Amino acid sequence: MKSIGIILIAVGVIGILLSFLMFGDIGIAAFIGALSALLSGIGFLQVNKVLTQQVKAGNE
Repeated sequence: MKSIGIILIAVGVIGILLSFLMFGDIGIAAFIGALSALLSGIGFLQVNKVLTQQVKAGNE
C-alpha cells in the first residue's frame, strides 16, 4: 500500500504541473484528476501508517 501511495502522489504532482501548461477546460479537468490522485495517495499512506501501528500493537 505504501508503494501505491507513493506512485499516486508522484502522478498527482506531475499531473498538477502539466495541468498548468494546458488551456481552458482541459487544464481544469487535468488539475482535478491530478488533485484526486494526490489526495488518494495521501490517504493510502495514512491508512498504511494506521495498519502498521495496529499490527505492531497486536504483536506485543
